[in-house]
Amino acid sequence: MHPGTIAAATPQKIAYVMADSGLQVTYAELEATSNQGAQLFRSLGLKRGDHIAILLENHPRFFQICWAAQRAGIYYTAISWRLQPEEVEYIVGNCEASVFITSKAREAVVAPLVGNVELVRHWFMLDGVAPGFSAWEDAIAAQPATPIADESEGMSMLYSSGTTGYPKGIKKALPDGPFGDDSVKNAFTSLYGMGADSIYLSTAPLYHAAPLGFTMGCLRGGTTVVVMEHFEAERALEYIESYQVTHSQWVPTMFVRMLKLPEEVRTRFDVSSLQCAIHAAAPCPVPIKEQMIDWWGPVLFEYYAGTEGNGFVQLNSHEWLEHKGSVGRPLNCELHICDDAGEEVPQGESGTVFFGGGGEFEYYKDPGKTESSRHPKGWSTLGDLGYLDADGYLYLTDRKHFMIISGGVNIYPQEAENVLITHDAVVDVAVFGIPNADFGEEVKAVVQPRSMAQATPELALTLMDFCREHLSHVKCPRSIDFRGELPRHPTGKLFKRLLKDEYWEAAAKAKS
Repeated sequence: MHPGTIAAATPQKIAYVMADSGLQVTYAELEATSNQGAQLFRSLGLKRGDHIAILLENHPRFFQICWAAQRAGIYYTAISWRLQPEEVEYIVGNCEASVFITSKAREAVVAPLVGNVELVRHWFMLDGVAPGFSAWEDAIAAQPATPIADESEGMSMLYSSGTTGYPKGIKKALPDGPFGDDSVKNAFTSLYGMGADSIYLSTAPLYHAAPLGFTMGCLRGGTTVVVMEHFEAERALEYIESYQVTHSQWVPTMFVRMLKLPEEVRTRFDVSSLQCAIHAAAPCPVPIKEQMIDWWGPVLFEYYAGTEGNGFVQLNSHEWLEHKGSVGRPLNCELHICDDAGEEVPQGESGTVFFGGGGEFEYYKDPGKTESSRHPKGWSTLGDLGYLDADGYLYLTDRKHFMIISGGVNIYPQEAENVLITHDAVVDVAVFGIPNADFGEEVKAVVQPRSMAQATPELALTLMDFCREHLSHVKCPRSIDFRGELPRHPTGKLFKRLLKDEYWEAAAKAKS
């Protein structure tokens, strides 16, 4: 299935709603505008396997552009609008896009790109124009709303977050066969019970892999998508009630923010329509997930996977309650836990998590990074550490490059983060290693408190004592600093590397 088959059967069915404005787009409208976009791409000389780049906020035309590329066999690279011009220029050039599409709201970021990206031949802008750009609306209005003659499946080609050097494009082979592949829709149906009568709430930026993949899959299967332009905890609860949301996707920081709303606010909204709340992207502390299941019921589904598409691990609430802290068992792959020498370790012992048989990918134009993600036996890794229990459930311990080695002891910062985030005064937290002359590294925490007025030495001591009540002292921070906000991606990923680098650079300067 695809929007065209749904539009043919139920043209006035709502494909998606922009939650804040209430704007509704029918499947007939999505079909027509995506056909016009595909026709435009062909008129510009784009063929199967070519690339376009998109830099947009959660815009009403986002899906129309993606589906135009999807049905034209084109790779589409969605880019974070929060990046700086130099970062955007690198991605647009690296993915070899010949078409670039943005909005008037992003003019300050994209204006310097015009004429500086060699392969881009066509620059389009929504909601107005700027020097060097043509109006996207005018360009597609001149095209027929009928399908192109050579429809075939395209695919997103997204980039890593790039917190350690340049981001890398994650490229997979385009699907074989005609446009209208049912595999994604079938997976959503079998895993989450999602169908044509479901209402899906998308809470995160659409340029990120999971929100883009899930919403495109929903639209393929006839599920109505409700798109939040920006996440706000109270507003998300309001939308669950007002749109009678059945399925949704979250990251743990969103759970934390909703749980820390005043009790009278949290209980004001009826969330009983929820059948499935999917979460991933970051580890969810056990107490946070326990509270969410107590509040919403056993509707939480967790998964562990990456944009690379090399494996998928998942579990439901009932499984999690029997294996608290786990991210699930593999569904389409096998898991191998290996030490630094590449040897598999015994059950219960932590090591690098490798996927086998789950799917192939490459880091675009970076064979070195591609090779570094591979095991000699052909397995691939996302760089996470974890272990398996006796039932084959996976538990993640941390990212490999964030492990702290203090006095020869391996410390996983995630453990202290999972404890500290449960304290009522803490809104966000990052734990990492900083230099220590005697032990090599020591544990440091940076905390975002509810209010910076609370950011006192007394609170720091309280939080360190709180952590020590739950963990071995060696795993707990020896000092805590406070920040008004931590560098966290809207998709929930914490840019811990930025904080860690800041402290290590300061230590190096102090030493020199």
